[in-house]
Amino acid sequence: LFQLDMFSCRINRSFIVENFLTRSYGLVGCGMNLSRHSLYVLLGLVPFGTAPALAQNPATTVTIDVAANRKPIDPRVYGVAATEPAQLTALSDLNVPLNRIGGNNSSRYNWQINASNHDFDFYFESIDEGGATPSGFVDGVFSATKGVGAQTMLTIPMVGWVAKLGPNREKLASFSIAKYGPQCDNDAMYFPDAGNGVIAPNCNTFVVNNDANDANVPADSNFQKGWVQYLVGKWGTAASGGIKYYILDNEHSIWFSTHRDAHPEGPHATEIRDKMIDYATMIKSVDSGATVIGPEEFGWTGYIFSGYDQQWSAVNGYVNIPDRTLVMGGMDYMPWLLGQLKQSADLTGVKPIDVFSLHYYPQENEFTPNNDIDNATQLRRNRSTRSLWDPAYVDTSYIMDIVQLIPRMRNWVNTNYFPGTPIAITEYNWGAENHINGATTQADIFGIFGREGLDMAARWTTPDAATPTYKAMKMYRNYDGVKSTFGDTSVKALVLNSDNLSAFAAQRASDNALTVMVISKVLTGSTPVTLSLSNFAGTGTAQMYQLTSANVILRLADAAYAGNTLTATVPPQSITLFVLPPAGAAFAVVNALSRKFHAGVEYDLVLDRNPTINGTITVEPRFVGTGHKIAFRFNAPVTSFDSATVLDSGGATVTRDVFRSGNEIIVSLSNLGDNK
Repeated sequence: LFQLDMFSCRINRSFIVENFLTRSYGLVGCGMNLSRHSLYVLLGLVPFGTAPALAQNPATTVTIDVAANRKPIDPRVYGVAATEPAQLTALSDLNVPLNRIGGNNSSRYNWQINASNHDFDFYFESIDEGGATPSGFVDGVFSATKGVGAQTMLTIPMVGWVAKLGPNREKLASFSIAKYGPQCDNDAMYFPDAGNGVIAPNCNTFVVNNDANDANVPADSNFQKGWVQYLVGKWGTAASGGIKYYILDNEHSIWFSTHRDAHPEGPHATEIRDKMIDYATMIKSVDSGATVIGPEEFGWTGYIFSGYDQQWSAVNGYVNIPDRTLVMGGMDYMPWLLGQLKQSADLTGVKPIDVFSLHYYPQENEFTPNNDIDNATQLRRNRSTRSLWDPAYVDTSYIMDIVQLIPRMRNWVNTNYFPGTPIAITEYNWGAENHINGATTQADIFGIFGREGLDMAARWTTPDAATPTYKAMKMYRNYDGVKSTFGDTSVKALVLNSDNLSAFAAQRASDNALTVMVISKVLTGSTPVTLSLSNFAGTGTAQMYQLTSANVILRLADAAYAGNTLTATVPPQSITLFVLPPAGAAFAVVNALSRKFHAGVEYDLVLDRNPTINGTITVEPRFVGTGHKIAFRFNAPVTSFDSATVLDSGGATVTRDVFRSGNEIIVSLSNLGDNK
């Protein structure tokens, strides 16, 4: 019996599919009188393979060839967007390599006064972000991210305005009801004068010709240059541990909607081209080692049409579209933009972007404020991830086309920009975080990212730790609680029908183990699964970890197998990880970890270590204080050990306590000299 405290406040994004130019944002939970309540769940834990009788689905074979389709999996595809305290705490447990500071309000973050305008998401209010310290909010997120060994992606505003505050850091409203008259909605609980910019009582006309100076101040690339200089001065250059990744604003083509108080006209293609070149050149003039990422377009419509064309066509129809016809020569927006950036790089020697990034959300009701989990929506989630890769899948939303997003992005950069330029999906979400269907979908997405060779990704945002989706992410990055991961070299894994069951395989460099993730998507019934192995010699025993609707990652009994065939039965809506050590694998240290606890949360820092020589492992603890804990993680469970001797290079007499836990030997040290 365990207890989950259920209280949260989230901003959710929804897409209205009847008109692909319409997007609405729902504020769910925030500002309501939510009582803290608890959900009690009784878990009936049933040994693997002995689940209650369910209708059995047809048997499925996963064909795995460790020698085929080998390609590295970039760990940066497991990124998130974490800025809130609970999200930042989760970075260590999720073993996250990449954290994005982004979203709509990042477009008008004023680093000098540490404030943001919260745009269409929250009544166009300019709000204090936690005190008057310049860049305080971003510095806090960067520090927490760096503290767990992850990299930060930071959004640099380009919209032309940033937030301002009142004399005592009060909120300011872009659409003041006192100034612009009655409006159809307002922030009744916290700031009643802040309207939504839609005129009452008919509620179908926007406030126009408002003064952007009401809640904002102008800001150009020189203003943002001061911020980049400040960040380099405080944290160092990208090469010396400072911010490595800079993002060129957020979802430019819909500024006329999300930021209509400050940029009411949809941006022309040339405006975005020129701003990207301007701001990228500025960033690299301050830190030549920085990696610049863009254009961060919002979705399918933004890939095809500029912001100006989207706004114009919604009124005038899709004939003689201005930018597309007169500027882009009939080309789609993204390939045209890449070509323009390539021309600039050829002329100046400065590449405007080093990573080509887009956002992508499923366009039916998979990701909505309601997080629908009716059977039809669950089945749609199961299949709609195919839009990321499948050349035979026609997206069933308004798109009604083959998206094949990752190969499409790769082709766009190879054809129009610099071949081999990394590609990134820096915002995505398939919904249903609190349901096992959202978890299996997230696991499917992680597998697709690795298999298809995506270079970077950041999920929007970081799921609550109590959700199945959070645990699905742990299945790839920390399935055993000691940060063991899915393999880092993808290998061939084929299944017949990925809408019902998908599978991904990868080999892990640290111990050459084969890791296989089997995702049962079916809503009912168990599924017999056979792993058919080629070009891999294993020990005959596989470790098994599993996540089901019970919402717990279970270590199951090891599975014995003979030859090249492993059989098992997986329950409906489940994620099962098989870890197959290679035959003859030597017992060895995989890595060494500096471990500390803060506020009840464990933080690990991977330590550089010399190879094991005659049983001696040398590490630099990197600690401050007289007590410390180091964990040495092995490639197999530690069943016993004889002794451990600890020497302090500073000459101090060290007190130590040594114990084993799973795959680890943990050494607790005391009486140490600082920095020894």
